[in-house]
Amino acid sequence: MHISDGVLPTMVTLGGLAASGGLLALSLRRLNQKDLPKVAVVTSAFFVASLVHLPFGPTSVHLMLPGLAGALLGPAAFLSITLGLFLQSMLFQFGGLTALGANALMMGLPALVCGSLFQRLRGTTRKSHLLAGAVSGGLGILLAGLGLALLLASGGEDFLGVAKLALAAHVPAMLIEAAVTAATVGFLFRVKPEMLGKIRNPSEQSG
Repeated sequence: MHISDGVLPTMVTLGGLAASGGLLALSLRRLNQKDLPKVAVVTSAFFVASLVHLPFGPTSVHLMLPGLAGALLGPAAFLSITLGLFLQSMLFQFGGLTALGANALMMGLPALVCGSLFQRLRGTTRKSHLLAGAVSGGLGILLAGLGLALLLASGGEDFLGVAKLALAAHVPAMLIEAAVTAATVGFLFRVKPEMLGKIRNPSEQSG
């Protein structure tokens, strides 16, 4: 789901760079120093997962983990995803530096949305965390797929068909990401719940 250099119109490319730069600055401002190890782990997971591509016609699909990144990192998820995309661009030529802003928005914005949603839905039990993880994982791919389709469509009619195919290709990916995110959240709830943030007890939630 990486957009290459030269695909998007110049104005869209510049707008993506400007918007992602602003969100990156906000993400850095909200970053807590004690969360740096967690950011490093999530960035590594995002980096590796995005390297495994499954061909689907003229496009491809792969794990992206925006829902999981948002659930674990909150506002710092945008920083994590941008770092992962930058490294992939520099090391493997996935996407491009001029398209980095658009790619960061396409994957980083869903992470921020899903992170906020996860905190609202997760409740206090493992079952509620599993549900919140599944919703966040699936929604992250849906939003990223919609973002990809809109960005490709801005390139004109030549990319309109690819945009529709790319969106369709990510329907099964939604189910996979929902299962992966739910399983990861459920595992962390059992063995390291502090990675999911403070879990409030029912009396705190009702108050």
